[in-house]
Amino acid sequence: MTRRDDHGSRGVTLLELVIAVFVLSIGTIAALRSADQAGRALGGEAARVMALQVALNRAEEYRLLGARQAKTLPRSVTFGPYQWQLEITEAVTRAGFTEATILTRAPEQPGARLVVIAQTEVVQ
Repeated sequence: MTRRDDHGSRGVTLLELVIAVFVLSIGTIAALRSADQAGRALGGEAARVMALQVALNRAEEYRLLGARQAKTLPRSVTFGPYQWQLEITEAVTRAGFTEATILTRAPEQPGARLVVIAQTEVVQ
């Protein structure tokens, strides 16, 4: 009987190990970049929601007080950790209401834009 020496069953070669490490490192880098991108996208979401909430609050003040009184409200609002600046432009509609475009911004943060139709003056 002759003993057969099978060279293919000795284990993993150095070249196979290098290729496996290379493929795993590419996969790890892709996963880390994806997680980083998701973190950046979600990181600005809280500020975007706060900006929209500030705009919604001002829109509700326009509806409750009327455009004439709401115009006298401060144009700077602290909400969360940010100081929001409000830019409001008004136009009178054909029906006699006021259309107010509310833009909220904070330094280095995303903003929000909202349009509201309100009475010019609220009769109480």
